[in-house]
Amino acid sequence: MSEADEQPAGADVPPAEAGPGAARRGPTWVILAVVAAALLVCCCSAVIGLAIAWSAGLLTAR
Repeated sequence: MSEADEQPAGADVPPAEAGPGAARRGPTWVILAVVAAALLVCCCSAVIGLAIAWSAGLLTAR
């Protein structure tokens, strides 16, 4: 192995200036993907609920 292949000990540890929560926080795209998935599930379930209510005649004027 050459010197270029070697990594210093603790290379995956954030520097001290990064703050205490930097090691626990995931990448931004993971957080955005979770939020987008939650919104997708909520919106789809609302659409399915409205479709069932409409097909049952609950949304028509009497």
